[in-house]
This record gives sequence, C-alpha cells and structure tokens, in this order.
Amino acid sequence: MHALRPLLRKSLFNLFAATLACAALLAPRAASAEALLLIEADSGKVLQADNATVPWYPASVTKIMTAYVTLKAVKDGRLTLDTLLTVSPTAASQSPSKMGFRPGTQLTVDNALKMMMVKSANDMAVVLAEGVGGSIDGFSAMMNDTARKLGMTQTSYVNPNGLPADGQITSARDLGILARSFLRDLPEYEYFVHIPAIRFGKRITGNFNKLIGRYPGADGFKTGFICASGYNLVASATRNGRRLIAVVLGSTSGTARAVKAAQLLERGFSQDNLTWLRPSLGTVENLVPVDASPPNLRDEMCGPHRKRPASDDDDALIAANGSPSGSASATGGEAQVTFFTAGLQPPLMKASELMASAPAAAEPVLVYTGPTRTGTALIAAVAADADQQAASKPRGKKSRVAKKPDAADKPKDAGKDTKTAAAKPAEAKSGGKNDVKNDTKAAAKPAAPKHATAARHDTAAKSAEKPAASGDQKPAKPKSATKPAAKPANNS
Repeated sequence: MHALRPLLRKSLFNLFAATLACAALLAPRAASAEALLLIEADSGKVLQADNATVPWYPASVTKIMTAYVTLKAVKDGRLTLDTLLTVSPTAASQSPSKMGFRPGTQLTVDNALKMMMVKSANDMAVVLAEGVGGSIDGFSAMMNDTARKLGMTQTSYVNPNGLPADGQITSARDLGILARSFLRDLPEYEYFVHIPAIRFGKRITGNFNKLIGRYPGADGFKTGFICASGYNLVASATRNGRRLIAVVLGSTSGTARAVKAAQLLERGFSQDNLTWLRPSLGTVENLVPVDASPPNLRDEMCGPHRKRPASDDDDALIAANGSPSGSASATGGEAQVTFFTAGLQPPLMKASELMASAPAAAEPVLVYTGPTRTGTALIAAVAADADQQAASKPRGKKSRVAKKPDAADKPKDAGKDTKTAAAKPAEAKSGGKNDVKNDTKAAAKPAAPKHATAARHDTAAKSAEKPAASGDQKPAKPKSATKPAAKPANNS
C-alpha cells in the first residue's frame, strides 16, 4: 500500500490540475471578476488562491496600511494614542464616508483610528496622515516604504483612504502579507481591527465587516468599495488557536463578499487529514505576481443595469430566500457549505443566513472630539458632541437643494491618479463609493472588542456628521457649509 501511495498521489494531482484547467477555460469571465486568497496567519501557508496576484484597486482596505503606519509610529514613540490632531481643510473636504468635522476640530489619535476603522471615515484617514507624515504626499511615501519593506511588491499608494486613483493599486497577495504583518508586529493594537461598533453622540455605527459579531471567531480586518474595484474584504478568524486570513476582492455586494469570506474561512478550518492529496501552494510571499493592469469593474458594479447605486447597505439586496442579490457567482456552492452558530453548536446555517442575522449584542465603543477624558469630563464631552450633532441637523422642511441629487453622486469611471487628490477633492469624483453604511440602521449591537487595552481608550461619541455622509463611496465634490448634504448613498 505504501508503494502505491506515490502513484495515487501523482494521479490525483494530475486529475486535480486537469480539473482546474478545464474550469478556467469554461469560466474565464467569472475568474477575472474576483480575486480570492486564504492563508494561515502564523505560517503564511496558502490554502486557496484564485487570481491572488492580479493587481486590484484596494478602495478602503487601504486603511489597514494607514492604521499600520500610524500604530508603528505610536509603538516607536513618535506620538501616542493621546496625541491631539487637528482636522485640516484638506481633511474636512474629503468625500464620504466621513465624520464631517469642521476644520480646526481636534481629536486624539486613538479616536481618529477607531472612527477610521469602523466607519471607514475618509477625513480621519487624512487627519492621521497629516499628523504622522506631515502631508498626504509625505504619508503616502511612508506607506510605500513600509509596503516595500514588508514585501508587498504589487502595491503602490497615493492617498491614505483609498479614494479612486489609478496609482492606488494592490493585490490579494499583498493584502494577505499586510494582514499577517499587522498581527505579527502590532499585537497590542489588534483590537482596532475588530471593534464591533462606535457611538458618537447619539449615533451608533456598526462595523461594515459583517463577519464581526456573526461568524464565530471573526476578529478582523477591513472592508472597501469603489465602483472600479467592486466589494473588497480582508477578514480574519480564530478557532482552536488557529488563525486564518481571507481576502475577497471584486465581489458583487457587501453581503456577498462576507458570505464568500465566511466560506473560505470555514473550508480552511474544516480541512481533514487528506490535505496531503492537495498540491502545496507554498507561502503567500512566494506567490508569483501577474504583470497586468487592474480590472475596472465600474460598469458591473455601478452601471445602469443596477436598480440603485451600488453600496454596502445590502439589506435591500437580500432576496426572499435569504441569498444576496447576484450571489450565484459570489457564493458558489453555498448549498454544500454550512456554518455553526455562535458557540460552534447546532443548528447549522447557510452562509447567507448567517450574514443576514443580527450581530451578537455588544456595547459600542465611545468616540469623541477633544483630548482624552475620563469620568465626568468624558460624560460632558459626549454630551457636548451630542448637542453639536443635534444643532447640525437641518430643521423644518427639507429644501429642494437637499433633495436634488448631486452630479457627483452619479457613478463615474475609475479615478485618475491622485497624488494630490486629497488636496483637490474634485479629482476624486471618478471611482465610485468607498466603504459606507447607513448610520440610521445601526441599532443592532455587534460583538465587543477583546483586548483589555480597548477599555482604556473606548471613550467617545460620534460627531456632527452631515446627514449625507456615507461610507467608502463614490467621491462627491465638497459642498458649501450652507448647503444641506445629500441623502446618504450607503456603501461598505
């Protein structure tokens, strides 16, 4: 029997390779529209890779690198989580999703990070970039230098938030490397990537990563969306001491990308003793890059065939049977893949049902403006932010201007290279939406952060955000402070 094993292994390998080749020939369009990667966090071992080295527009998963560079600066002593940063006119002019603070507003590094990672606030990404790197260009240079040192050979950055830009490129491979590096180099700050929700003033915003509080063991990372990239997600989960990282790029909706990531993770955790039958894919660093231009999915994601502009507010896209609209290709084989509910006990659920369920109850983390506060001073700060929030709401009848759709809200082509995009927001109107979610739906309470340090910094409240603010979405031209904001076009 032992003598036959090498022959059996070779035969099965040849059959496996032939099957993959046939599948690639039969479905080239499906393969080109999505990139997938599943790796072990500790070893970097690749468990699945489909188009993992095809260049891709990152959208708001860019903010993982923004957080990495910022927290490395904190760890190296160049600033602290309590350091006060000031919102500049450039930061305030960023397209939604954003907090919407006025220029001159101050807040801590800690609160800016929480707002950026949970709400995907584009203005907070620029606040951090200017505070750490002096300017958007200076910080982008730091991001690129960090990417080079980490071995992210397919990545380049021109801004800290992922708003559309031809020069803003990455790949599933590089995002896997970045996620591993974050966990390895910054374990004490890991809680920033799995905060379930934030409360600013009276408004609660849940994490756009639908796995948080739904998929057992989910503990990271970040979502992203622009029309050119489709729906992106870097996700991680831990089970029985083993941590996996899944990357999904170019999915058809916020729910579909979460379903796909859950399926990847579940297959990785469920691998049996027959893994020796599968060919080794090596480590993520050894995946060979593809020399090509990133696919532009604008027509597919934001074209006229869609009933409404693409967004991460996906409840309206859930069909009667519980499957996300357009999920046939994004959730292939769902009928055969089921998931344990919390506690890894029966009953089993389909991935789409799991993502459509309410997240586990958890107290949202307070975020607020101003310096670090505790006790009665914190209560006063939260109350002041709530009052400012209420004062900023339009009163009485909505004006016609508010109802009139802004031209920038219409889907446009992928953005142009925007090394100066943050300084000139009008240039950023070309991609599509960045990660965004309707804040009014955030009554559900997702799972609480695990890290003990989170309790010390979990203090703040959400700001006088304009009603129009959405999250990683199509960049819109900055509006005058006297004009009411447009109705949110939610996404990631």
